[in-house]
Amino acid sequence: MDGTILLFLLQDGITNGAIYALLGIALVLVFAVTRVIFIPQGEFVAFGALTYALLESGRLPGTVWLLVGFGVAAFVFDLVALRRSGFTPARLTSAAIVDLVIPGLLAAATWSIAGMGLGNVVHFALTVALITPLGPLLYKIAYRPIADASVLTLLIASVGVHLALVGLGLVFFGAEGLRAPAVSDLMLTVGPLIVTAQSIAVYVVTAIAILALWLFFERTLWGKALRATAVNGLGARLVGIRTAFSGTLAFALAASVGALSGILVAPMTTIYYDTGFLIGLKGFVAAIIGGLASHPLTAPAALAVGTVESLAAFFASDMKEIVVFSLILPVLVWRSLTATHVEEED
Repeated sequence: MDGTILLFLLQDGITNGAIYALLGIALVLVFAVTRVIFIPQGEFVAFGALTYALLESGRLPGTVWLLVGFGVAAFVFDLVALRRSGFTPARLTSAAIVDLVIPGLLAAATWSIAGMGLGNVVHFALTVALITPLGPLLYKIAYRPIADASVLTLLIASVGVHLALVGLGLVFFGAEGLRAPAVSDLMLTVGPLIVTAQSIAVYVVTAIAILALWLFFERTLWGKALRATAVNGLGARLVGIRTAFSGTLAFALAASVGALSGILVAPMTTIYYDTGFLIGLKGFVAAIIGGLASHPLTAPAALAVGTVESLAAFFASDMKEIVVFSLILPVLVWRSLTATHVEEED
């Protein structure tokens, strides 16, 4: 392997690592706020990629029906919760708006826009708008009723949610793989490297997204509420922060990050209904290396994961996935030897 090949491999690794960084940060956010190891994060990537690819091809994405179905199911769960805690017109109206009206309006807008060829910017925004509400709705259906359960129980629930979403992906998107067109045919030559417009888009969008998340957590009231919930959930409740809303917001951010990652990935490879699982797991590896607690450590860890994956694909392509997932073994051993174990409270 000469220097030119090494540069190409590093470029590919950094591009993939940028995607993994977004997913890793989303996983850390969800776990810190809700204690949920969010295995289905990759499904948001697949749904986002397939939605964007279908919109680009002028077809109506199955995300419309998935969103409406999730909204109806969430409204039923809200009705059950309101029956237990007491109906009030304000709460019922709020639930109806969030669960039924917003998904319905998004479905109607997509129905009217799909096939009009309004360009990738409109399709980009519409994809994020369709995928983002799936996070809070999923939280209402699968996680909020068991929010006080143990981490192990929440992990088992995540496995079940992942399997359910994969099946729903097959139903609503089909088994056919899709690939979106690149944002531009532009190519830049930087020494021996050829940098495509899609790669530049990945770098720029990832940097903007990470900066936006940092500003959100540092400068906004909602972001500070999420940080407080992540540090001490009981203390956050005592000072008036609604932890249920914090969970809803965390899942909304995770879904939007997944949609954004899917849009970036869609022009780079063919995406199937179950492709997101493997992509999400690599983001999970980065999150584990970062300790499932540190956003600053997760980003460089993700770049390292992408680089190792690229090098492993060159030297031993059939062992690539094994090499990548083996990265967490020394980290877990080291943490088990250095961390103080605390029994989880009942």
